[in-house]
Amino acid sequence: MALIRLVASVGAGGVLYLTPLVFHHAAFSAQAVTLGIGMAALAGTVGRLVSGLLLDRGLNCSLPVLLASLAAVGGDSLLLKAHHFGGYGIGQVLLGIAAGLYWPAIELAVPLSCSMGAHPIPSARGYALVRSADAAGIAAGSLIGAVMATLGHLRAIYAVDISCVLLVVLLLLLRPLPKAPERSAHPNSPPAGQWIAPLLPVLGITLLATALPALMQSALPLDLVQGSLARPGMDASHGALLIGLQLSLLVVIQWPVGQTLAKKPVAVGLGTSLVAFAAGTLLLALSAFSRHGVALVLLAQLPLALGEAAFLPIATEAVIELTPKEHQGLAMALFSQCFALSALGAPLVAGWALDGLGNGVLLWSGTAVLCLAGLGLLRQLKPRPEAA
Repeated sequence: MALIRLVASVGAGGVLYLTPLVFHHAAFSAQAVTLGIGMAALAGTVGRLVSGLLLDRGLNCSLPVLLASLAAVGGDSLLLKAHHFGGYGIGQVLLGIAAGLYWPAIELAVPLSCSMGAHPIPSARGYALVRSADAAGIAAGSLIGAVMATLGHLRAIYAVDISCVLLVVLLLLLRPLPKAPERSAHPNSPPAGQWIAPLLPVLGITLLATALPALMQSALPLDLVQGSLARPGMDASHGALLIGLQLSLLVVIQWPVGQTLAKKPVAVGLGTSLVAFAAGTLLLALSAFSRHGVALVLLAQLPLALGEAAFLPIATEAVIELTPKEHQGLAMALFSQCFALSALGAPLVAGWALDGLGNGVLLWSGTAVLCLAGLGLLRQLKPRPEAA
């Protein structure tokens, strides 16, 4: 499981974080770049719903991942050669569908894998492990992309992703993922309203927290390249290396942070994440006011990495704790939809702020305020008695 996610993340790391730079070089405006990212997010909502429904039918978790692989290869092939918005937009839509199919299945496979064998392990520890694999893969992929940018072959990130996707398919054929629980096997399952309502607070927090990775992928590269009020712009290769720094920090801290927070109530991990995200985005806003603001951008990478390390495994564990087993496929789809909605809305707002205002001060400071406001949702988290 961790190996599959590691390989998939190596390919995705460069594509997620460096696509804005590829099409900035192709003379796309910030709004055009972020519109394509938003289209991918919208397409991902369909993929997530399909994936969740398939999983709740008791199908093998490998099936949505294999379908995602087909869509990803198609999207990467288009983006590798796209020089106009048509090819860029269709490629982004295919990658969005691929992400939508992939995430509910690969997330639900974690607790299912943890419960298999003679010595099952807590799913919270399983999520800490696979998120460490995700972080390592994404960091490696972004650093590969940074090297490609330095060599003048940034579009090669799509060829790297195709290679990784094909390797994932081979791994799945050799060792399929476990089968999801079937809804029809639980005739006394609670109606949708009863199990969705307790999920709403964690879904609200997820909408806030998942906006940060979306902004790191779309707005931060553009903000660094074009510069801000007093902070000068950076060239693309240096911007890619700076983004790789945050991802490298995430690799280092993901496992210890995830392991530590796995022993505590989920509200502690989610609160830690929101506070860290607020601190990081506030530093990004302040960086605009100095010619040496890149130092604050560098400093911001630590709380941003901490926020992501705290959020990713703990939020997924919270969904498992709050949802009956027979509905966990659809619950994972709803949880994953928050990533899609944030990836749809956040880049569009970011594109307006960067093009319309010429800097990211309002974007980053507003994000910090919203993260702090989200702390009020923590008091509403109420795990099911059997999961507590």
